[in-house]
Amino acid sequence: MLFMADTQQADEQTETAAGARTDKRSGKRADKLAKQIRAFAATHGGSAEGQLAHIGRGRTRIALVGADGEWGNLVADTFSCAKDAADKAGLTLHDDFDGDLAAKVRTGRYEWSRMAGIQVGGPSNS
Repeated sequence: MLFMADTQQADEQTETAAGARTDKRSGKRADKLAKQIRAFAATHGGSAEGQLAHIGRGRTRIALVGADGEWGNLVADTFSCAKDAADKAGLTLHDDFDGDLAAKVRTGRYEWSRMAGIQVGGPSNS
């Protein structure tokens, strides 16, 4: 015969085990993202800066700007995973993607043609 206390304790143990699995997956994902951030930085001038932004459904975008002005994005499942990855990679984070960080971004012909294409009849998006 099970008592209420036994059932509650079993539920708590199940929740703890599920949380440990989630933390382990999140840690592995953060390690993978940190490796990608370091590779981006190494490829684009040896360093990078970034900004974290919520993009919906709990996900977070890691916007990266390399020392050479090239830029890219990564997506993490949670804000804490993104922050952990940035910390592990030694990424300098900015609160906003404006001012000094935005001024470092270098855009090329592709970006300009895509921006113009969306607005004034340039190449289509499809």
